[in-house]
Amino acid sequence: MKNYTPQLPRSSTKTPPRLSLEARIQADVVRYLQTEKVFCHSVPNEAGGRSAVMQMQLISMGMRPGCADLVVWWPTPIGIRIGYLELKNEKGKQSEAQVKFETRCREAHVSYDVVRSVEEVQELLRQYRGRV
Repeated sequence: MKNYTPQLPRSSTKTPPRLSLEARIQADVVRYLQTEKVFCHSVPNEAGGRSAVMQMQLISMGMRPGCADLVVWWPTPIGIRIGYLELKNEKGKQSEAQVKFETRCREAHVSYDVVRSVEEVQELLRQYRGRV
């Protein structure tokens, strides 16, 4: 397993906006997965909180309450398995909508994991790469 040191991206001379701890963990996880050549993308559900009109537009376009933060294409020995990652800080708890989404995933046999660090994602990746 490669050693990975989380780093925030370098910015211009302007002071970057402060990221929440969960946002920093998510950014670190994305960078780690990129170094491992694992495709993932974010699900920016929090963008809907700006206005009621924007939220309704996003819902009409497919935004779903409780959807996990990242969609990951986990590599396995027999191909790709699509899964979801919900990022939380050490004290973070899932919302009711997130628990419902997790339940829906599990009932459909779709991978869903709550993680709190890059190290937990490293372990998941190791497990997926070994699965048959």
